[in-house]
Amino acid sequence: MKHDQQLIDFVERHLRGELSPEELAEFDQLCVEDQEVKNIVIEHQSFIQHLTVYGARKRLVSDMEEAYQQFKVGGIVKQREKTFTIKKLWHTYRSHITVAASVALFAVITTWTLMRHFSDSGSTSYSILRREVNSLKQSQNALIRNINGKPVNKPEDSGRFRGTGFAISTNGYVITNYHVVQGADSIQVQNEEGQSFKVKQIYVDPVCDLAVLQISDPHFKTFTALPYSFKRSLSDIGEDVFTIGFPDDKSVYGRGYLSSRTGYAGDTLAYQVSIPVNPGNSGGPLLDSHGNIIGIISGKQTHFDGAAFAIKSKFLLKSIEAISQDSLDKKIVLTKRNMLAGLDRKDQIKKLQNYIFMVKVY
Repeated sequence: MKHDQQLIDFVERHLRGELSPEELAEFDQLCVEDQEVKNIVIEHQSFIQHLTVYGARKRLVSDMEEAYQQFKVGGIVKQREKTFTIKKLWHTYRSHITVAASVALFAVITTWTLMRHFSDSGSTSYSILRREVNSLKQSQNALIRNINGKPVNKPEDSGRFRGTGFAISTNGYVITNYHVVQGADSIQVQNEEGQSFKVKQIYVDPVCDLAVLQISDPHFKTFTALPYSFKRSLSDIGEDVFTIGFPDDKSVYGRGYLSSRTGYAGDTLAYQVSIPVNPGNSGGPLLDSHGNIIGIISGKQTHFDGAAFAIKSKFLLKSIEAISQDSLDKKIVLTKRNMLAGLDRKDQIKKLQNYIFMVKVY
């Protein structure tokens, strides 16, 4: 309990802007590494906002009561003028009373919702979509041993975790989520044809949950051109969207629509999309119907079907632009030409598949 209270005190200092730069950097890193802490920050911030609104409503009611008492003491309110005075007060304070009533209703509903949230052990929460594969492979190998009566000698190349990534330039730069590659000793990417290539991390952005990788394998052949472009403006609610990722050993297509311009708990870095995603989809591209990259799949809401989240392409581009080109042996050149617009979905997918990779973390 003491630890929890210390964490709440730290969160409140963070929300009041009282942390030193060193404490702020340490706290931001903790939020990236521990999703539970990030959820506590979001929930506490929301709770404080609701208390503030409720307090404003109480002050408004108190001020109105004090004004009325002053009118009454001063002899302005008379018995024979009750009806007139009530009408006058209504016309004078009608907008305030309406706002107060709305705030009161909102506070009641919010309080009930928060109580349900904190009391319900099965409440929804944010879940990253990095896929753990060791336990799956071990169970498969145990099954094969039982069937064949002998151990499996085939070397494993599955990695500890899996995710998805996609090319951002023709010369071997790939982007994925930071949480996919966090803590990696080594990383490989595998294309649709099953070819694996060694990669190295060149840039990470824990705040936006992004990581840029570079294929360093001599067997990799550069692309002639990327078929998609990156959308810089915001997309609209209701737009058709789709993604391709690796929740399985082969790429999987998912289709849906953009349901909100903000992500989990109002996160402005992300979109909410109604689309089927599973562990392994993290880092996959989110595209609109014209084949523009509008985001990168990062997580979903548990216990709530169809609520997925994607970091907006605006922040993807900002992270890429933050990389010092002088530190790179090959410059990152983003394509501006879109070759997917006007194609039907089947042909769009065929053109996309060679540029989307399974990310294998060791």
